Amino acid sequence: MTIQDRSPEQQIAGKPTSAARTTLSHIMTGSDTNLLGTVHGGVIMKLVDDVAGAVAGRHSGGPAVTASMDEMAFLEPVRVGDLVHVKAQVNWTGRSSMEVGVRVLAERWNESTPAVQVGSAYLVFAAVDENGKPRSVPPVLPETEKDRRRYQEAQIRRTHRLARRRAIKELRDARAAEGIED
Repeated sequence: MTIQDRSPEQQIAGKPTSAARTTLSHIMTGSDTNLLGTVHGGVIMKLVDDVAGAVAGRHSGGPAVTASMDEMAFLEPVRVGDLVHVKAQVNWTGRSSMEVGVRVLAERWNESTPAVQVGSAYLVFAAVDENGKPRSVPPVLPETEKDRRRYQEAQIRRTHRLARRRAIKELRDARAAEGIED
């Protein structure tokens, strides 16, 4: 959605992708491990949600809550002693929602080897006011070809999310109409 797509009362100046882009770095310790001795996926997911929430709040200029997490992918294990970098940016905005893309990278804390991507995720945040009601967010203004690609991919993910929700609702409504209880 661009500024022109909004009604006059929703006209908010757009913000470039770089305005809210953020990186959170954290050294993984023994308290972060699972039974296999690698870092627990939930620890990584919390870092992902934390940085995505910061980006959504920065972009929207106030509180934003996690509405959904899509496609959390764990590509490589993270180990104790890894320095994890969680990078996030707003990929797409609607009236009150934002998709935040997150990349998770890891490198050994005491080596000078390049960081390796170990995960990625897409989260949807809803901007809320002090009463928890949706509030308008500024449109995101992609700055680079990568940003434009991410914006377009985010629109595809949104279309799929909405179609999936609609199909599930229709199925449940049809089952209820037939008297089938779930």
